[in-house]
Amino acid sequence: MSDRDTAEAAAPKSPGLDFIRQRITQDLAEGKNEGRVHTRFPPEPNGYLHVGHAKSICLNFGIALEFGGLCNLRFDDTNPVKEDTEYVESIKRDVRWLGFDWDDREYYASDYFETLHGCAVELIRKGLAYVDSSTADEIRAMRGTLTEPGTNSPFRDRSVAENLDLFARMRAGEFPDGTHILRAKIDMASPNINLRDPALYRIRKVAHHRTGDAWCIYPMYDFAHAISDALEKITHSICTLEFEDHRPLYDWCIENLTLPSRPQQIEFARLNLTYTVMSKRKLLELVRDRHVSGWDDPRMPTLAGLRRRGVPPEALRDFCARIGLAKKNAMIDVGQLEFSIRDELNRVAPRVMAVLKPLKLVIESWDEGRVEEMDAVNNPEDPSAGTRKVPFARELWIEQDDFREDPPKKFFRLAPGREVRLRYAYLVTCRSVVKDHSGRITEVRCEYDPATPGGAP
Repeated sequence: MSDRDTAEAAAPKSPGLDFIRQRITQDLAEGKNEGRVHTRFPPEPNGYLHVGHAKSICLNFGIALEFGGLCNLRFDDTNPVKEDTEYVESIKRDVRWLGFDWDDREYYASDYFETLHGCAVELIRKGLAYVDSSTADEIRAMRGTLTEPGTNSPFRDRSVAENLDLFARMRAGEFPDGTHILRAKIDMASPNINLRDPALYRIRKVAHHRTGDAWCIYPMYDFAHAISDALEKITHSICTLEFEDHRPLYDWCIENLTLPSRPQQIEFARLNLTYTVMSKRKLLELVRDRHVSGWDDPRMPTLAGLRRRGVPPEALRDFCARIGLAKKNAMIDVGQLEFSIRDELNRVAPRVMAVLKPLKLVIESWDEGRVEEMDAVNNPEDPSAGTRKVPFARELWIEQDDFREDPPKKFFRLAPGREVRLRYAYLVTCRSVVKDHSGRITEVRCEYDPATPGGAP
């Protein structure tokens, strides 16, 4: 698929995108970001992507294509406890399957670990970060509630020199997990809890899937995300709505550090689908407890599961374009996804015929042993798909539901004395039925009209 084809197929067209388009158009008109658009898709490699991620993929890559910009693929791999190379490879496979490519712009937060550490040191030197030696329970209690302000940590006024020393010793591995954390010094009375001295670094003596044992302290997601965006010169960091309350922290990091760019965060409502589990944690539980055969089980709402189920990527792109974007969370009926799948399959899928509940049909006027091949259309929506040969003989099989001995009104299928066309074949008329000892119909006996082959009237 060419870039132009991908842009036309995948760039979202819904009016729900207007609030993002307007922001980007205004930025370009004002000459911000050097007149360019650069987005990113930032998955955490701690599970397989699901249908909700398809919305973000189509949005970030689609907006970049629509405005002639670029989109990076960046793995926010800041938690080695939950991350794995298997997830990295599955994510890349899924993004490509959806029809997008990031060229050579594949990045990892772990690429920036040294830079992120330097940013933490910069904040300490500016008196904007400190090492807190409180326990997790103590920190939680000091944080306050939605209606009550937090209280300052007793370690909040440590000197710059002491904080630098402790942070260096944290990196050197002198302390066990949970002994210290590095916190931003912002405002414990802020009505936004995310600004009440949030954690920036924690001790985790766990090997990382890319850096091995080189680090025993790891940055928190909010801290690493903002800085990674700035380092990659992302212009528009498009996130789901749960990050709206985190935006002030995102901006705080950008404003208080020496960084090469100033990205802006824009939020949209995440995809919630009826009757569908959209939590990676719960999906992981299904896999680990062996309720399913794996992440690609066809019953799973993962992209790998949908692919194995036979869902075409074009259907997911169409679904994402149809539902559009909003600034308010809503529940999307799974029927909309099923409509897009059916619509796409109806357009491209070759047709075959199968009988699920068979009932024998015998054409008494047809010679024994004679077989005639009929032309069957492969796809009525696509003439270029051509035809296939279907054998027609004395004994055939039809669906039980396609015959009624005593038909109700408006039943237009086969019944005694009624003439109907067998698909791609002749008109036949039912003359009699054969029943077993219990009265169940086992055969339908018909005559055919030799003057009506194929689609002839």
